[in-house]
Amino acid sequence: MKIDLTFEKISNKNFDEFLFLVEKLAEYEKLDSPNKQAKLRLKRDGLSRDPKYEAYLTKIDNKYIGYIIYFMTYSSFLALPTLYIEDIFLLKKYRGEGFGQKMFNLCVKKAKEKNCGRIEFCVLHWNKPAIDFYEKNNAKPLKEWLYYRLEKDSIDSFSE
Repeated sequence: MKIDLTFEKISNKNFDEFLFLVEKLAEYEKLDSPNKQAKLRLKRDGLSRDPKYEAYLTKIDNKYIGYIIYFMTYSSFLALPTLYIEDIFLLKKYRGEGFGQKMFNLCVKKAKEKNCGRIEFCVLHWNKPAIDFYEKNNAKPLKEWLYYRLEKDSIDSFSE
């Protein structure tokens, strides 16, 4: 039996399903789910006239089973845009069926459409299935770069 997998851009109509899946990813990664204010920002920033990110829900028949979030950055050395994948997530029972590959393929298609010089993403060090998946798709870990983060509280308290 052929399964019809489709992608649906987030909208006001499907946003609750999107939030449900974001919460499921947080649960999987053992992180706190977005709070009420963060959920409002997700909606504002994803559905505005000039969205800060693009997101697609992965759907089988009428069931939402996963989502993708990506946004554009820019490489000064390549002088080309970079598609940064923030999340690719599938509910557990749908993993290992090839759906994640189709989701990744959509990201590659979007990168080609936008003439990107590369696609970037990060993976939690313990997430062996994700690491194996990306390496199977010819992605390479960046050994010469360290990934750093300045959290919001540090930004807010920053003084010159």
